[in-house]
Amino acid sequence: MAKADYYQTLGVAKTASADELKKAYRKMAMQYHPDRNHGNPEAEHKFKEINEAYDVLRDEQRRAAYDRFGHAAFEQGGAGGFGGFEFGAGFADIFDEMFGEILGGGVGGRRGNGQGAARGADLRYDLDITLEEAFRGADKEIHVVNSVACDDCKGSGAAAGSQPIECTMCRGMGRVRAQQGFFTIERACPTCQGAGRVIQSPCRKCAGQGRVRQERTLSVSIPAGVEDGTRIRLSGEGEAGARGGHAGDLYVIMAIQQHPIFQRDGANLFCRAPVPMVDATLGGAIQVPMIEGAMTEMKIDAGSQSGQRIRLRGKGMSILRSTSRGDMYVELAIETPVNLNKKQKELLREFAEAGEAEKTQPEYHGFLSKVKKLMGQR
Repeated sequence: MAKADYYQTLGVAKTASADELKKAYRKMAMQYHPDRNHGNPEAEHKFKEINEAYDVLRDEQRRAAYDRFGHAAFEQGGAGGFGGFEFGAGFADIFDEMFGEILGGGVGGRRGNGQGAARGADLRYDLDITLEEAFRGADKEIHVVNSVACDDCKGSGAAAGSQPIECTMCRGMGRVRAQQGFFTIERACPTCQGAGRVIQSPCRKCAGQGRVRQERTLSVSIPAGVEDGTRIRLSGEGEAGARGGHAGDLYVIMAIQQHPIFQRDGANLFCRAPVPMVDATLGGAIQVPMIEGAMTEMKIDAGSQSGQRIRLRGKGMSILRSTSRGDMYVELAIETPVNLNKKQKELLREFAEAGEAEKTQPEYHGFLSKVKKLMGQR
């Protein structure tokens, strides 16, 4: 009986790419897999054909020989010179591609390690800190509730004076094999749940789990210059491992609180400072705050305008793992006087009547000139 065309077997065109071949194989292998078709010889035969076709077409050299000589390329003495085709020669790789994720890894990865220990899960802790703490660094205490190794059994899960014994079902492998059609499938041992060992006398404190829930106080050292979302790893402070396995890690995530004065952008700080009209007009100096808690004097040039930014070099945030600092940018907000007394109002009127407004207020008069010109054109 003549063999079916490999491309037709997979339901793809001869021009199909490697990705298209792989997708077609995955879909059909899932459909005809013996686990889904118990006692169906036709599905078993179809599954074998699918694997045979994909094993040839997935290899560039074999595919080229097949495209040129057809099935004859793999027959004894065939024109392609490849010799006899042996189904299963590359089956382990194909099986891993299709069922590695379903069965927990590749063919090698599915075999139990005989130890039963499993690493604990990593944990996350969100820590709120102030901008000042992010600037100078800090030592903080946090309280976490997680699983830790049981003190009574030292994490083994067995009562004092006893030890877990080798599982008689899987002989310590943690996996058992089951025949499925023409090949063998490995699964986790149902007796020991993949541990490879069985606890006959469970520890009373942890009920054989090897772990107990406990609240702990940990110290976290926050370096200067951390940003929002910075992760600090506390090795071995996560969940305790099962059956004496290594503990996971605890990741402390920085969450920097909003500041009433400063806004942060990387290593730079921004703030808005009101400036008296007289200082902005005649020039002067004002006091502005710094992130370290002190005040510094900042010079104001005569004729300064609202929205103007003054840069204070090296007055910004600390830079992580560096002795340098960013800059601070102060945005000026010229304050118009309010609640004037009679004398102050008279002085301002005298100023306005003194003339030369075009020189003292060039932006205002420039705007009026543009408006008049535009209106005149209309």
